[in-house]
Amino acid sequence: MRRILALTMALALVSPAQATDLTNMTDAERAAFGAQVRAYLLENPQVLREAIAVLEQREAEEQANADLNLVAAYSDALFNDTNSWQGGNPDGDITLVEFVDYRCSYCRRAHDEVAELISTDGNIKLIVKEFPILGEESVLSSRFAIATRQVAGDAAYKQVHDALITFRGSVSENALRRLAEQFNLDATEILARMNGQEVTEVIQANYALAQAMSINGTPTFVLNDSMLRGYVPLDGMRELVADARG
Repeated sequence: MRRILALTMALALVSPAQATDLTNMTDAERAAFGAQVRAYLLENPQVLREAIAVLEQREAEEQANADLNLVAAYSDALFNDTNSWQGGNPDGDITLVEFVDYRCSYCRRAHDEVAELISTDGNIKLIVKEFPILGEESVLSSRFAIATRQVAGDAAYKQVHDALITFRGSVSENALRRLAEQFNLDATEILARMNGQEVTEVIQANYALAQAMSINGTPTFVLNDSMLRGYVPLDGMRELVADARG
């Protein structure tokens, strides 16, 4: 589809008047015009690259505008969700929301960089949305993290969150029990709560929010009123934060 659209744009660049009149051509005229366009593009292939660049720019602008509207429409669920852990500076002038899956390699790659961004900047509020989409081990991990927060509070959640994002083994209830015990948490109570309705409601709310905002991958970030769909290196994040501050 993108190649067809780019070709259409290339035709318009080559001959705007004729390109808009294709439907009124006879078969012979259309064939002759097509031959002329083909010859021109073969001699000037950079026209196609230019058309594709213009198309990609337009698509990016359309996506950015759509994302602005989505963030505005769902700002309360994004920024005022008491069921999601919040860190960094609670009074920061920038709010960064991260949809995360513990088994996602790019989430793991981003973890230390986001932590460095938060600590070195000092004026960013971070909100973590549990968004397990990569299988049963992802779901188990998120359920455990949410249950930990409900049982033991924010500090315990942060410990567990950091451990889960770097966890290399297979995730099972036995492994999670050992993890809870490592931090002197009540493993029995946390594991008992994992499959409870309160935990389920948190995950379901995050799924519903992600669906409404067309979020289907991790990590996905919301930085103030803009969305970052995918991993962004630390330097890129710093530039985006600076841009958001204007």
